[in-house]
This record gives sequence, structure tokens and C-alpha cells, in this order.
Amino acid sequence: MELKKYVIGITGASGSIYAKRLIEEIAAQGHKIYLIISKPGRRVWGDELEIELGEERREIAENIRHSLGYDKDDETITYLDNENIGAPTASGSFQTEGMVVVPCSMSTLSGIAHGLSSNLLERSADVILKEKRELILVPRETPLNAIHLENMLKLANLGVDILPPMPGFYNKPESIDDLINFVVGRILDRLGIEHNLYKRWS
Repeated sequence: MELKKYVIGITGASGSIYAKRLIEEIAAQGHKIYLIISKPGRRVWGDELEIELGEERREIAENIRHSLGYDKDDETITYLDNENIGAPTASGSFQTEGMVVVPCSMSTLSGIAHGLSSNLLERSADVILKEKRELILVPRETPLNAIHLENMLKLANLGVDILPPMPGFYNKPESIDDLINFVVGRILDRLGIEHNLYKRWS
């Protein structure tokens, strides 16, 4: 199996569990992950998953790896400081298969839609766009106002996959895990990564 590189961005929208499950599934297959978490994203990760990440880059990296069951020095998951605009993912010459922002706040979605590149997460998404690689945004907000919808349409017209975390019920989910796995499975489908997270319609 060919091992690939993926960028995963996590913002301050609710839904950290989707990001955690996605990272677990991609890393379990041996693929390399470059992880960028906004400061609000670290706050929500702690609130929702009860896993404190800290403030210092090394501390955050170690806590992320530990929470996912990896050794603190394991290189499967590389944590990148969101303020480090000189990180590898800020350049189009750095080859990756694509990027997922999960969950994606409306603030980050707007920043990407308008090409702000005000931090590493937004810049990395801008790179994915200009290099015409796979970009998936998992927006977590309700209800949506016209500004949100216009920004999503703008990005969709640029080829971005807008994948709201809307679980399916035709496979008769029996737990919250089933609902989470359905959404994460749909993300993996878009990335072309095989999985058995949910029962497909047949």
C-alpha cells in the first residue's frame, strides 16, 4: 500500500470527535498526518473530549499523540504551529494528497473563501486550492445564514467538497459512535481511503 500525506485542520467549531476519529483511521493505515489546530480548536478539543492540550508547541504535540495512542516522539502525526507561516504545508512545493478541515468554523470557512491566509491553517487550505488538490471542509454550524451559504457556494464552485456532518439513518445506527463513523466514513470516501466504518446501501 502506498503511504500518503494528508493535512488535517481543526478549528473551534463543535465536533472535535470527528477530527479525532478521522486521525485515528488515517493514521491506522500508516499514512502521514500534518495536523494544524487553531487556538479555539484546542479549547474545544479540551472541552468536548476532556483532553487538555496545553499551550506550548512541544506539549501540544506530545498530548495530541498521547491522546491518540501514539508515543510522544512518533512521526505518524506531525503537529504544526498555526502561527508558523513557514511550516511545510504553507508551500505548494510540499506534496500532499489533500486537506480536511474538521470541524470547520464559519470564521475559518470565510477566511479560506476570501483567501486571507491569516494563519497556517488558512494558508495551507489556500495552497491546496491553488495546487488543485483535494480540499474537504466539514462545517459545523446551525442554522446557516446567507453569508455562510454564499461562502460555501463560492468554495464549492472552486471545487471544494463541502461535507456537513449530517449522519445517515438508513443503516439503522445504534449508538453515537455509529453516527460519528458514518460522517468520518464519508470523509474517507472523498479521500479515496478504504474503510469499514459504516454499512453501505445495497
